[in-house]
Amino acid sequence: MALIWALVATTIVSLASFAGIITMALNEKVVKRLLILMVGFSAGSMIGAALFHLIPESLEKSSTDSVFMFVAFGFVFFFIMERYFYWRHCHTGECSVHVFKYLNLLGDGIHNFIDGMVIAVAFVTSFELGVITTVVILAHEIPQELGDYGVLIYGGFSKSKALLYNFLIALTAVVGAVSGYLLSGLVNNISAFLLPFTSGGFIYIAATDLVPELHKEKNSRKANLSLVVFILGLVFMFLMKIEPAIK
Repeated sequence: MALIWALVATTIVSLASFAGIITMALNEKVVKRLLILMVGFSAGSMIGAALFHLIPESLEKSSTDSVFMFVAFGFVFFFIMERYFYWRHCHTGECSVHVFKYLNLLGDGIHNFIDGMVIAVAFVTSFELGVITTVVILAHEIPQELGDYGVLIYGGFSKSKALLYNFLIALTAVVGAVSGYLLSGLVNNISAFLLPFTSGGFIYIAATDLVPELHKEKNSRKANLSLVVFILGLVFMFLMKIEPAIK
């Protein structure tokens, strides 16, 4: 059942690649307002998932030193991946758009593959952790895919081609889910490594990518609202942790 749930979850996450359709249906100003709220919730939920779920679950399976070593390793790994494979800012004269868009696809494919592995291992660990991990990744994927869609359009793709390429690359998450499930049967206690590693990745993405985006908002009302949504993301993750105890 863990594999089935992982495949269902990664398929749902992959469908987030069609988020670019939102930009076709809605006014650009409306999209930007929604985007800042999605980014805020995503940042809060990623940090909350790492602190309230993944790290505590890891501490039950391994020593404190080992867990936080892998958290640090995950943080550094995502730093390196973004620095060399996932760079999405292009300044005039500094990079080739042709190379840039394909590097974005490559980085996105690697990222989605890892997401799929994480989701599978989370479902192998427990159904509840699988659902939580899927929700967090999905919350991050929607604004992420909007950004990727914009990058591909900027790189010269048509709207339909950008959506298609985004979806095909998103399906690497399904491949990652199968790989993660198979590895969980071959590698003893793989979750003791992968869960804290994922925590480090979540913290890196939230702290260095998403939160800085919130700071760029100059309108005080929108900035305050994004902070509230950020806190709601944290609270949501905390409530998901205590829900079983309430039952």
